Amino acid sequence: MKRLHVHVSVRNLPESIRFYSGLFAAPPSVEKDDYAKWMLEDPRVNFAISTRADAVGVNHLGIQVESADELSEIEERARIAGLSSEPEAGANCCYARSDKHWLEDPQGVVWEAFHTMGDIPVHGRGRSGDVSDEACCAPARPTGNAKAASCGSAASGCC
Repeated sequence: MKRLHVHVSVRNLPESIRFYSGLFAAPPSVEKDDYAKWMLEDPRVNFAISTRADAVGVNHLGIQVESADELSEIEERARIAGLSSEPEAGANCCYARSDKHWLEDPQGVVWEAFHTMGDIPVHGRGRSGDVSDEACCAPARPTGNAKAASCGSAASGCC
């Protein structure tokens, strides 16, 4: 079963946790110094917030799947529709290890399809493999459109 993913960059994490905990009537399922996530069933969404991007607001959208087969299904949908998709296997991002596919819509909105395979103790690793603030929640280069798509600047956070 698939779950919608929304990641919002925020200025003040404690204030935002208080707001979203009230809105969702639940505390975050994951809370770190720079990140929080709610895995909600009603609505079925993986809603994450972080302070790691320069700009605030919607950071990226996504579809979280429960299996490698479901991830392959989304990749096949993109291929059939003629959409450019960039795979990223074994990504260490947002305190989790995931296989991903990145897409970009015609407006430059970044979409992430991902299958999470486990937790990790750090926020993530940059594309160089080192633990860093380097972006891990966007394709290494834009897909499809020429507009640079990322979750913020080169120092942004991830899912």
